[in-house]
Amino acid sequence: MRKLILVLFLSLSFLWLPAQISLKILKGRVLEETAEGKIPLHGANIYWQGTTKGSSSNANGFFEIERIEESNVLIVSYTGYQSDTSFVDTENDIEIFLSSSLSLQEVEVVTRVKTTNIGYMNPIKIEKIGEGELHKAACCNLSESFETNPSVDVSFTDAVTGTRQIQMLGLAGPYTQITRENMPDIRGLSAIYGFTYTPGPWVEAINLIKGTGSVVNGFESIAGQIDVNLWKPATMDKLYLNLFGNQEGRIEANLNLKSSVSKKWSTGLLLHAKTNQIRYDKNNDGFMDMPLGTNFIGLNRWEYAIDGGHIEIGVKGTWVDQTGGQMNFDAKKDLHSTSIWGMKNKTKRLEMWTKAGKVFLDKPYQSFGLQLSGTYHNQESSFGVKQYDATQKSFYANYIFQSIISNSNHKYKIGASFMYDDYIERLDALIVDRTEWVPGLFAEYTYNWNDRLNVVAGLRGDYHNSYGFFMTPRAHLRYLLNEDLVLRLSAGRGQRTAQILSENIGMFSSSRELIINGDGSDKPYGLDAEVAWNYGMNLTWDFELDYRDGTLSFDFYRTQFQNQIVVDIDSDVRKIMFYNLQGESFSNSFQAQVDYEVLKRFDMRIAYRWYDVKTTYGDDLMQKPFVAYHRAFINLAYNTRNAWKFDATLNWQDEKRLPSTMDNPVKYQRLDHSPSFFLLNAQISKSWKERFDVYLGVENIFDYTQKDPIVATDQPFSEFFDASMIWGPVFGRNIYFGIRYNIK
Repeated sequence: MRKLILVLFLSLSFLWLPAQISLKILKGRVLEETAEGKIPLHGANIYWQGTTKGSSSNANGFFEIERIEESNVLIVSYTGYQSDTSFVDTENDIEIFLSSSLSLQEVEVVTRVKTTNIGYMNPIKIEKIGEGELHKAACCNLSESFETNPSVDVSFTDAVTGTRQIQMLGLAGPYTQITRENMPDIRGLSAIYGFTYTPGPWVEAINLIKGTGSVVNGFESIAGQIDVNLWKPATMDKLYLNLFGNQEGRIEANLNLKSSVSKKWSTGLLLHAKTNQIRYDKNNDGFMDMPLGTNFIGLNRWEYAIDGGHIEIGVKGTWVDQTGGQMNFDAKKDLHSTSIWGMKNKTKRLEMWTKAGKVFLDKPYQSFGLQLSGTYHNQESSFGVKQYDATQKSFYANYIFQSIISNSNHKYKIGASFMYDDYIERLDALIVDRTEWVPGLFAEYTYNWNDRLNVVAGLRGDYHNSYGFFMTPRAHLRYLLNEDLVLRLSAGRGQRTAQILSENIGMFSSSRELIINGDGSDKPYGLDAEVAWNYGMNLTWDFELDYRDGTLSFDFYRTQFQNQIVVDIDSDVRKIMFYNLQGESFSNSFQAQVDYEVLKRFDMRIAYRWYDVKTTYGDDLMQKPFVAYHRAFINLAYNTRNAWKFDATLNWQDEKRLPSTMDNPVKYQRLDHSPSFFLLNAQISKSWKERFDVYLGVENIFDYTQKDPIVATDQPFSEFFDASMIWGPVFGRNIYFGIRYNIK
């Protein structure tokens, strides 16, 4: 049966596939042709004649707009230019040239594109984080891309590896489905380290969804979905160079190149290199504050465009080498030493994918196709005397057919998916060798009533070789209360296999004994699947105050676990225990946020978040450790007329509950709660002719750090050693500098 399914899906690889969830997309560019050449027009308005469905062009003049059945006449307008009306009868990308109005001697562009947008018409609330938002901070990799976004929290896993992890809705990062252009990306062995495998300069935009997403993308989303769109040959610059360095000795270089091989073939090459070879110990505890390391990451993608169709083939390679631990640790001679504590991590990762899409020329509302991807991940790690080696081989296929029922107010998607994972994990004497395969079918229906009410209802059924058959229902509703006020509701189920070792790799930086209380079955680790229901509500109000636009939004989400793999570090300070939930576990999350242009070109974003995240540990329902009840956030951004940009972000985090250390000797005990603290980051940048940028920034301006982040630094091989009790910054004030250069 398994071989038959594999043959079936591999055979379908010769069919066509939609490039994204939505396949009816018209792409183009708005330009002005001058004596100096083609000039992109930023902020041009694009819409279908006789409708309110529209879009706008980005800084490079590119735009995307959903094709509709009602009209194929496209209108493009821009302040100071003559409007253009075009009859669209092609499936290829288009170029539209606008001419300056003869009656105007001087044109002033007054349109401003927001760096973060929320789709107004989509029943699923999607926050689109654009390139401008990513440029507000250092953003060297994906884990650092959320510094100016209040919906995602970023923290360190431990005080040794320097690895950052995210939280959404108060839940750990693995509960959020991370995809690359709607294909699985960060999961399995890469659940924690994987955020460093995507350099920030590679990212064109990030789509962030809280709560359940679409059934088309799978069943694993519980807290939300983060979909990362990388630069493509159709939208990227011919050349983009980014150089970065900071005071801790971290140096990075990124180079993006594109080439049009022929009229139909184009390719993009993305390269990244990072090195850090300077040892720092600001808190004088004898351990490096940040690990040494070298990263090399490369990606090459090819695109082929034909009438009504699109094919893409891509490959990505990642090589990571990290060294951390005590200041005098030498990995060449001290590995596994019992006198000098050290950390060593080597990762080799290869990813390949292909996707294609075809829209029927005579039925532009209908399309079908397939996505395929494969991953090989090999990791060799040591933490003191512990050795953790792991390998993952994964394959993914997703087939989608999309059409309408009677008219475009009734749309549907149906399809089939297949996931295959082969894991081998070795932690000292513990060996976990398992294979998971999950075929599934799905259907999703979308109803639109007069652009006032939108409903998306989806259902998928999957069969897991260890957990059996399960259903995943999901629903989203959008209702336009008035022209400026939108209400969204969502509900749905999610299920996932907990990768308890790789997802808790920070715990290896301690002397805790690992105990898995499984049932001895052939289920992964002998534990049940994690299952949760998520319910959400969002209210968004677009307002105008003093002739300037603003947005006010309120979110509330509740995640209720039917089963969860409990990570218990409370019951015994010497142990980390994993077991199936015996009791209640939930997360309540509330967020209020306002975005407003206080003065011309001066934007303000203020947010407040409240988390109530509790799990049953043993027999006690307790607040989850390392999660603050209250958080506050403010981001200020000012752009001058002569291309100076000033950005500042202030975060406040309330106290967090910490696991008990009362069984330790007095000098190795810690408080039951962390103090509250502020973090302030700021950046100044200057641009010349939208081609050359220089930026200077400071992270953690107040130089706030967690005192004594590592327990028992004087006895790293004792039973008291623990570097995983991290609730705040480990590295203090950090100054960085960088340049960007591009050729359009």
